[in-house]
Formats: sequence, C-alpha cells, structure tokens
Amino acid sequence: MSIGLDNETEQVTTERDHAAGWDPRRVGRGIAGLVGFVAVWWAGSLSLDTSYLLPSPPAVLGAFVDQLTTTMSFTLPVVGTDVEFSRMLVKLLQSLLHYVPGLAVGAVLGIGFGLALGWSSRLDDVLRPVVRVLRPIPPLAWIAFAIIWFGIGHTGAAFIVAIGAFWINFYAAYSGVESAPTALREVAASLGVNSNLGMIRGIVLPSAAPQILTGFRTSVGRCWMIVVAAELFGAPGAGYEIINASNNLAMATAAAYMLLIGLVYLCLLYTSL
Repeated sequence: MSIGLDNETEQVTTERDHAAGWDPRRVGRGIAGLVGFVAVWWAGSLSLDTSYLLPSPPAVLGAFVDQLTTTMSFTLPVVGTDVEFSRMLVKLLQSLLHYVPGLAVGAVLGIGFGLALGWSSRLDDVLRPVVRVLRPIPPLAWIAFAIIWFGIGHTGAAFIVAIGAFWINFYAAYSGVESAPTALREVAASLGVNSNLGMIRGIVLPSAAPQILTGFRTSVGRCWMIVVAAELFGAPGAGYEIINASNNLAMATAAAYMLLIGLVYLCLLYTSL
C-alpha cells in the first residue's frame, strides 16, 4: 500500500538528550554553557537604562520566588472546593486543565484516524484531499473558531491543543501502519487471519506501536508549547500570565513564567514515554 501523502507526510522526531547518559565531561560543558548564557544575559541587562527592557537574572529569580510564595485560591475540578495554593502552582494547574484533556482527545482521535486511513486504501483515497487541505493550517489559526464555539476558557484552549496533538499522532500511526511488513501479513493470512480486525490487532498494531509511541511522546512536548500560545487569547494559565505581566511592564514576572514553562517542558521530556 502506498503512503500517498508524498511531501505532506510529517516525520515524527523526538529529543534524545536523556539517552546520552551522565557523562561528566558533557555535564561540565553544559554547566559552562548555562553559566555563560546567564553571564551574557546579566551583562546585557546592566547595559540597558531601563530594567523592564531586559530584567536581570536576580530580578527574574526574585519574581519567581514571589510568585511561588504568594498564595491564590484554586477551585478543584469536579469537587468544586476552593483551596489555597501557590500562585504559580495555580497558574500551572490551570494550564494543565486544558493541556491534559486536549492532549488525550487529540492523541486518541489522531491514532484512530491514522490507523484507519493507513489500513484502508479506499478511506485514504476519500479523505486524502481533506487531509491535504487541513494539515497545513496551524493550530493557532483556529483560535477565532475556538472563541466562537467554546468561549474564552479551558474548553477553547483544549480544542487548540487537541488539533496539534491530532496531527502529530495521526501521521505517526499512519506511517506505522504503512511500514508494517507485508511478509507478516502474508504469514498471518496463511495461518487463517482473514478479518481486518484480526490483522490489525495481531500484526499491524504490534508493528506500528514504536512509531505510535514516538508520536505520542513528541506530542507531549509540542502540545505544551501549543497550550501556552493558546492561552494568549485569554484562557487562564501560565501563558496568559506572560501577556498579563508584560501589559503591566512587569517583565521580570513575565520572564519568571517563561522559566516555569521551560522547566515544565523539561520535566515532560524526561518523564514521557
């Protein structure tokens, strides 16, 4: 079966930093690079007349600690009980309220459609034009429809995240099905596996599983970046705090939330599949 998507096929890639191990020399070079970055940043902030153009590392660290120690009320989902948490933790939890559902829905739908189109050439022929039209549209282009359909809140942001997760997992599953060895299918057929469901469950899924898992792992990180951008239209979360702080020229606070976003991304990268 031909893939049939030519240049539209997206190659799912993933960072492999954790696979390099804890080589002391590499760790030392990394620390040196980090120290050099902070030094250049600090020197740049001192050379400017106004601190809000580029806040210094101590100012950002102070803002980070301030946001981390200031308390704020958070309403627990489903239960509806208000509890007091760190303000920064509350903003992170608000982001997770649309990140997790959006990632889950987008991944499930993407994998399902990828398996279906990768297996059925007829369905692939019918939907291929639709895929070619919709795939180049970035998730953030749907913000206007997200606001109109779902309003400014968690549901609209989750919708944006779901679109991003859908395409990454769709192409991963699609490519996984297409790469399933024909010889295995022939052997399964000779052993009496004639149904589509049996062939998919016994041959295609085990063969496509590595690519599907790689696609999901990639979507975990990329969708975190999408969720932050999706919050810029007003959905509550860490991303919105960046815009809110910059509107008030509190650039140290904005940089503190940028640092938080980067740290969360690293955690997702090292803990995902």
